[in-house]
Amino acid sequence: MTGYGIHASHEQIAPGALLAAVVRAEEAGFTAAMSSDHFSPWSARQGQSAFAWSWLGAALQATGLPFGVVNAPGQRYHPAIIAQAIGTLAAMYPGRFWAALGSGEASNEHITGEPWPRKDVRNARLRECVDIIRALLEGQEVSHDGLVTVDRARLWTRPESVPPLFGAAVSEATARWCAEWADGLITVNAPLPTLRRIAGAYRDTGGRGPLALQVHLSWAPDEEEAAAIAHDQWRSNVFAPPVCWDLEMTDHFDMVSEHVTPAQVAQVVNVSADLGRHAAWLHEYAELGFERIYLHHVGQDLGPFIDAFGAKVLPQLTGDHTP
Repeated sequence: MTGYGIHASHEQIAPGALLAAVVRAEEAGFTAAMSSDHFSPWSARQGQSAFAWSWLGAALQATGLPFGVVNAPGQRYHPAIIAQAIGTLAAMYPGRFWAALGSGEASNEHITGEPWPRKDVRNARLRECVDIIRALLEGQEVSHDGLVTVDRARLWTRPESVPPLFGAAVSEATARWCAEWADGLITVNAPLPTLRRIAGAYRDTGGRGPLALQVHLSWAPDEEEAAAIAHDQWRSNVFAPPVCWDLEMTDHFDMVSEHVTPAQVAQVVNVSADLGRHAAWLHEYAELGFERIYLHHVGQDLGPFIDAFGAKVLPQLTGDHTP
């Protein structure tokens, strides 16, 4: 059965409020959670970007939920440090933590002052990082000279078993590549034929483990309010790669999104005041084979969304609905 979790968007919500939200989500019936890991928001209107790894320790302690994080090792983060972070959380909370690894975006990585590599170089760097992280989590001493350098690193605190390392993909080509090394795949909502192709590309090339989906949505009791929330908070996020990969600053995103319309936002965010419509969308994703679906309400006030979806949407999807 598909499990339904909540996405914690650090770019939009201060960490204390976000912690309270995931506690509330567990009480409302959400069974899992995942977290972003940004240095910068996508827009000045979003206005936050706390350090995910500090927050994850608090969130795992405050709830009984399993948590994942989407991380880009190799530039802003050295892979040995990410291996240590994964290993520590997985040792403290056995069976409750996973990490998805991707090639990143310039908006977060440019802060090091290092050049932003081409996509093929970023993928090669990511693959080196994946192998380094996995070897460290397995207890090996690692030295490596390549696109990243590691000198005689060893993790002294490790979990009993290596936690899952997912691949993050938004294209068929990346999904096929992730199948070579990942323990699962995560992507974001897109038209059903696109999602079907991405899932198929991963499975058909031998991809193992769960298929996970992050769903961007906007709900409010009023249709106009739901559309306004999405347009305010997510219009800087409508751009496909390579634009979203290569822009560096929030003012760049705000400038290029100045004339984005609510209709354009609705192409990448499920916008509706109708809870039944949201349930239908989520059911369609589950029918494609996604075993874990993480709901990201793109507004900054998560309370009404959590309460409404906990009471009216999740029961329709999990079979706990009482007429």
